[in-house]
Amino acid sequence: MTKYVYLFKEGQASMKNLLGGKGANLAEMTNLGLPVPQGFTVTTEACIQYYKDGKKIAPEVVEQIFAALEKTEAEFGKKFGDSKNPFLVSVRSGARASMPGMMDTILNLGLTDEAVEGLAKLTDNPRFAYDSYRRFIQMFADVVMEIDKANFEHLLEAMKEAKGVHLDTDLDANDLKKLVGQFKVKYQELKGEPFPQDPKVQLIEAVQAVFRSWDNPRANTYRMLNHIPYEWGTAVNVQGMVFGNMGQDSGTGVAFSRNPANGDNVLYGEYLFNAQGEDVVAGIRTPKPIAELKAENEALYDEFDRIAKKLEAHYRDMQDMEFTIEKGKLYMLQTRNGKRTAQAAVKIAIDLVNEGVLTKEEALLKVEPSQLDALLHPTFDPKALKAAKPITQGLAASPGAAYGRVVFTAERAAELVKKDKLPVVLVRQETSPEDIEGMVVSAGILTARGGMTSHAAVVARGMGTCCVAGAGEVKVNEAGKFFTINGKRYNEGDYISIDGSTGYVYGEKIATTEAVVSGDFATLMSWADEIRVLKVRTNADTPRDAHQARVFGAEGIGLCRTEHMFFEASRIKAMREMIVAKNLKEREVALAKLLPMQREDFIKLYKEMEGYAVTVRYLDPPLHEFVPHTDAEIKELAKDMGLEFEELKRTIEDLHETNPMLGHRGVRLSITYPEIAVMQTKAVIEAAIHVTKEGLHVEPEIMIPLIGELKEFKFVKDIVVKTADELIKKSGLNIKYLVGTMIEIPRAALLADEIAKEAEFFSFGTNDLTQMTFGFSRDDAGKFLPDYYKTKIFESDPFAHIDQRGVGKLMKMAVNLGNEVRPNIKTGICGEHGGDPQSVEFCHNTGLTYVSCSPFRVPLARLAAAQAQIRNPRK
Repeated sequence: MTKYVYLFKEGQASMKNLLGGKGANLAEMTNLGLPVPQGFTVTTEACIQYYKDGKKIAPEVVEQIFAALEKTEAEFGKKFGDSKNPFLVSVRSGARASMPGMMDTILNLGLTDEAVEGLAKLTDNPRFAYDSYRRFIQMFADVVMEIDKANFEHLLEAMKEAKGVHLDTDLDANDLKKLVGQFKVKYQELKGEPFPQDPKVQLIEAVQAVFRSWDNPRANTYRMLNHIPYEWGTAVNVQGMVFGNMGQDSGTGVAFSRNPANGDNVLYGEYLFNAQGEDVVAGIRTPKPIAELKAENEALYDEFDRIAKKLEAHYRDMQDMEFTIEKGKLYMLQTRNGKRTAQAAVKIAIDLVNEGVLTKEEALLKVEPSQLDALLHPTFDPKALKAAKPITQGLAASPGAAYGRVVFTAERAAELVKKDKLPVVLVRQETSPEDIEGMVVSAGILTARGGMTSHAAVVARGMGTCCVAGAGEVKVNEAGKFFTINGKRYNEGDYISIDGSTGYVYGEKIATTEAVVSGDFATLMSWADEIRVLKVRTNADTPRDAHQARVFGAEGIGLCRTEHMFFEASRIKAMREMIVAKNLKEREVALAKLLPMQREDFIKLYKEMEGYAVTVRYLDPPLHEFVPHTDAEIKELAKDMGLEFEELKRTIEDLHETNPMLGHRGVRLSITYPEIAVMQTKAVIEAAIHVTKEGLHVEPEIMIPLIGELKEFKFVKDIVVKTADELIKKSGLNIKYLVGTMIEIPRAALLADEIAKEAEFFSFGTNDLTQMTFGFSRDDAGKFLPDYYKTKIFESDPFAHIDQRGVGKLMKMAVNLGNEVRPNIKTGICGEHGGDPQSVEFCHNTGLTYVSCSPFRVPLARLAAAQAQIRNPRK
C-alpha cells in the first residue's frame, strides 16, 4: 500500500517533493532537535490522488490520517475531541514551492461544545478556551466552508461596541462564550446545518479544503506566474496546537534571520503577547518589533536568536520563521527560505559568499532573475502605495511604476511634456507604431487591449517604460478625451498611476522612488559573467536603447528593427513617398532620402556597441503600417505629396491585406522591391566604412526576415552581397559582414540544413514562430487563452515562455540541421522570450550562441544564463 501520511519524525528535507516545503522543513527541524510541536504530513501524492478520484479523499488516505493522529495524540498525552483533555491541531497547506495564493491556516481544530468546556477546566482559563473556539469557528467557516469571514467580524465588532472596548483582548470569558453562541447561529444560518461537533469530520473537511485550494483561482494565477506545474499537488500539515493566547506569558510571532527589505544581517520581525498567529498580520493590534522581546524576556529572545542562527546555518540561506510562546516556552512552527526584495536578495547572496557560507555558484542560484527588474526601474513609495486603492488591473506588461496626467494621443503626449515638463501617461485602446514619439516621452503606457507581446508591451519593455496592457475594464473614448472604468470617468489631464510590475492602475498620483543600482549588484553580475557561456545581446533600434543596453552589459545588438527608424515625424514622409511611388524611379528618389537617415543611425549604433556585433533586420512589417488610414490624415498627406486625395486613397486601400501577418512583408518586400534591399545594404555597409575609417572595428550581421525557402533567401542575399562587396572594394578597406536569416516560419526550421548552405547565422524570431506554430494571433489570443488556463489545457502563456515541446522542438531541429551543414553556426534568439529566465535556460540547453532581449532585461538574461550553466554545464 502507498504511504500517504508521514509523521514529522519520519521525514527529512530531501523529501520536499513528497512532503511539500513546509512538511519537509518541519521534519528537518524535528531532526535538528528543535522545539517543534509534533504532527504529520499528508503527502502531495494524496492530493494528486484526490483529483484523480473526482475530488474525493481515498479511504486508505483517511485511514492513514487517523492512524497518524493516534500516534500524535499519544505524544501529547491528549485525546482528539476529549471532554477532559482535548487535543487540538492546526491545519496548513504546503506545496513544494511557497504559494501564498493558496488557503489560510486553520487553528484550534478539534474544538467542540464539549471539548471547549474541558479545555476551560483543564487550563483554568475559560477566557482562553472560548477565545480559541470563536477563532476556530470563524476560520473553519471561512477557509473550509467558504463563508465570508466578514459575517463573523461584524458580530465581534458589535460585541466590542456593546461592551465599550477597542481590543479583542478586552472581552472577558462570558463575552466570548456569548460570541461563540452567536457565531454558531450565524454558521447554521449561512450553511444550513449546525457547526460540526465531530472533530474527525472537521479534520477531513479541512484536509479536503487544502486539496481544493490547489485549484482555486488565486493558486492557479500564482502557479502560472511562477511556472509551478499543476501536477505537483500540495501536501497538508497537521500539527499539534500550542497556544499563544493563554495570557501575557504566551505569544506568537514571525521573524526573519536577516532583514528581508535591505538584507542587513539582523534579526527582523514582529510578535504579540496573548495572541494567535493571525493577530500579527491582521492589523487589529499593533505588533512589536522582535528587538523589544529582548527587553521583555531576554532568555526567550536569546533562545530564538540561537535557533534562527542555527537554521540559517543549516539551510545556508536567510530564514522566515513562525514561532509561538506558550506559558514561557518557545516552539518553532515553521521555517522556510525567506522571500526578500531584489536589493536584499543581492546583498544576502554577496554576504553569504563573503561569510564563507556559499560559493559564488550557489549564491547566484539564490537570486531570482525576474527580481532584478525591481533594481532597474522606479517603484512606488511604499507608504503612499499602502494608502492607495487600485481602480482596475491589467497585464503587468513592462515593469516599473509611473504617474502622470492622462493623454490619449502621441501628439498630445509630446506637446504636454515639451510645454511644462510634467509627466504623462498615454492611454490608448491599443498602440501602433505611429505612437512611438508619444510613447518615448510618456512616463507610462496603459492600453485597454493587447497582451504581453502586444506592440505597447514590446516597445515599452525595450524603452524601459512602465506599461500595463489589456486592462479590459478601461473604456477609451479618444474623441471625448476621457476613459471610464465601471462608469467612473477620467478626463485628459487627470492624474493616474500605473504599476507595470503588478498590472494595477490607480486613479490618483502616487509618488515614485528611483531605483538605485548598488555595488553588490555589479558584483553579482560580474560573477554571472565569469560563469555563463551563453552570450547576451540586446534588441535596440536607437542609440539611446543601445547605450542603455551597454550600461547593463549587452554584448552586441541581436535585433535592430530597421522599420522602427522610420516612424518619427521627420522621416515617415519619405517612407510614405517610397510606399506610394508609382514606379521604380519615384521609389529610388524616396529611398535616396531615407538612405542618409538610416546610415547615420547605423553609425551611431556601431559606436555605441564599441566593436560588438550589430544584427540588422531588413524591413519586416507590411507597408500599410506606415500609411495613414483616416480621410483627414490621407488628405493631409496628399497635400504634402502633391497628390490627388482619391488617387492616394486608392493606393492605400490597395495595400490592405486580409491577413497582414502572413502577407506582403519581410523577405517578400525585398523580392518585390529589390531596391529596398539595395538601400538598406548601402546604409549598413557605408556606416561600417565610416566608423572603420575612424578606427572602430565593426562586423555587421545582415538578417533577412521571414524566409521559408532557400531560393527566396538566396535571391535577396545575392543583392546584398553584390551591393556590399562593391562598396567595400571601392573603400579599399577589409570589412567583414555576415548574411543570415531570422527563422520564424516552421518551414524554415524544417529545412534549416538547406538554408544553412547560404545563411551564415540563424536568429529565431520566437514571437512569430510561436504564432505560426500554434496558429494563434498574439494580439487576439488574450480572448481565449484564459479559458485554456482555466481548463488546464495550457499552464503558461506560450508568448511569455517558449513552448519547449512544440516551438522548442522546431528550434532544436533547426540548430542540429544547421550545424550538420555549417559546423558551429552562430545561432541566437531575438523574440521577447530572450528575456524570460525559463526560456534563457532552454536556449542554453539547446546550444544557442546568444539570446537577445530588450535593454532593461539584459541583467536578468545574464543571471539566467549563468544559472543555466551552473545547473547544466556546457563548454
